[in-house]
Amino acid sequence: MTQVQYEVLDPRTGETVSSVPVATDEEVAQAVAAAAAAHREWARRTPAERAAVVRRVGELHRERADELAAVIEREMGKPHADGVGEVEFSADIYEYYADHAEEFLADEPIEVTSGEGTALIRRASVGTVLGIMPWNYPYYQVARFAAPNLVTGNTVLLKHAPQCPESAAAIAQLFRDAGAPEGVYVNVYASNEQVETIIAAPTVRGVSLTGSERAGAAVAATAGRHLKKVVLELGGSDPFIVLSTDDVAATAEAAVAARMENTGQACNAAKRVIVVDGLYDEFVEAFRTRLLAAGPEAPLSSPRAAANLAEQVDRAVAQGARLETSGERSGAFFPAGLLTEVGPDNDVYRQELFGPVAQVYRARDEQHAVELANDTPYGLGSYVFTTDPEQAMRVADALDTGMVFINGVGAEGAELPFGGTKRSGFGRELGRLGMDEFVNKKLIRTVA
Repeated sequence: MTQVQYEVLDPRTGETVSSVPVATDEEVAQAVAAAAAAHREWARRTPAERAAVVRRVGELHRERADELAAVIEREMGKPHADGVGEVEFSADIYEYYADHAEEFLADEPIEVTSGEGTALIRRASVGTVLGIMPWNYPYYQVARFAAPNLVTGNTVLLKHAPQCPESAAAIAQLFRDAGAPEGVYVNVYASNEQVETIIAAPTVRGVSLTGSERAGAAVAATAGRHLKKVVLELGGSDPFIVLSTDDVAATAEAAVAARMENTGQACNAAKRVIVVDGLYDEFVEAFRTRLLAAGPEAPLSSPRAAANLAEQVDRAVAQGARLETSGERSGAFFPAGLLTEVGPDNDVYRQELFGPVAQVYRARDEQHAVELANDTPYGLGSYVFTTDPEQAMRVADALDTGMVFINGVGAEGAELPFGGTKRSGFGRELGRLGMDEFVNKKLIRTVA
C-alpha cells in the first residue's frame, strides 16, 4: 500500500487549498488508546444519555449547514445547495438514532420452548469500531456509520478520505461541541499502513468501509487475519428498468435524476437504463434530451477522476459502443454522456462509471430486462418503473440487489436499510438493521 497525503485540491480550479500531515505512528497509537479508554465509561451510560449527545450533533449540523457545505464545495466540488442538503440529511440520521436508541436497544424476550424459565437477548456495545469513509458524501457517509454505533455504546475511530481533511476535522469539532467525552469520536489522519495497525489492535472490534472494491478487498483481508467483523459498502452499477409508463417524459426525468445525483458520483446511482423494446426509441430520445439539459453543473471530484472516466468511455467506444452525446472534458468538468449498443464483450458492460455517463440497453421483454439487470458483478440498488403493481413486485423479487425502488427515485431515508450483495459488499447501514452490525447480542437465560 502507498502512503496517503491529506490535502484539499479544489476541483473547480485545480488549486491545492490546504494540506494536513499524515499522523505519526505515536499519534495513531494515542488515538486507539483514547477510544479504548473512552469506551469503558461511554458504554456504561444509558441509551438516553448517549442519545442526547448524538441528538446534539444532529442539531449542530443544522446550525452550521452553510459553513459545512462550503467545506465540501472546496474538497470535492459539491454545489453549495447540494452540500446543505447532505448536511441536513446527516442531521436526520443522527436524530433518527437518537429518537430510537432506547427502542432499538431494549431487551428482546424469547419464548422458551426447551424447558422452564425465561430468556432474552440484550444488546451491548463491543468496543471501538473503525470507519473508513469516502469523499463523495463526506458528512452523510460518516453519519450513517457513526450514529448507530455511538448510541449503541461503541466508540468510533474515523479515517476519512485523503481529500477530506477539512470536513473530517469539522465533524470531530461537532462532536466536541456537542459534549461527547474525549475519545468517544476520534478523527485520525492515518496512512494505509497505519490502518492495518489499527485493525490489528485488540480493542478495535470491527471495521466499516465505504469505497472501492480494491479498498474493500484489502481491508476485509486484513480484518479477516485478525478475526474482526467487517461491513462493506462498495461499488454499484444500478439498473433503472422501464417496463411501462403513462408518462415517458416524467419517467425520463426520473432516470436523469437517478443518474445525475452528485454529478453521477453515487454508488447507488442509476448507471444502466434498461428499456423494453416498445418504449425504447421514444424513451431514449427523451432521456438524452433531458440528460444534456441537466448538466453537469459541477465538476467531478478531481481532474484524475474525470480523466479516468474519459478513458473508460473512449475504450467503450473503441470496443463497439455508440456515444450518443458530445462534449470535451475540461479539467475536472465532464460532459453528460449516453452510451448505447454496449455488448457483453465490452469492458464497460461490467464496469461502474462514476460520473455523468449513462448506459442504455434495449430489452425484448420483462424476462430479458431482469436478465440484463442481473448480469453484472454488482448488486447494490435498482429501480423499477411500471404501471403494473404485480409486475413491479415480481421483478423486485427477481432482482439480485440489496435495494429496489419502485416508481420513484431519491427515496432513501434514515429509517431505510442501505446495502448490497455480490461485489457491492455486505452488511447494512441505516434503519434498525444498521444498529445490529456491531453489537453483542447476548443471550441471558434464567432457569426457574
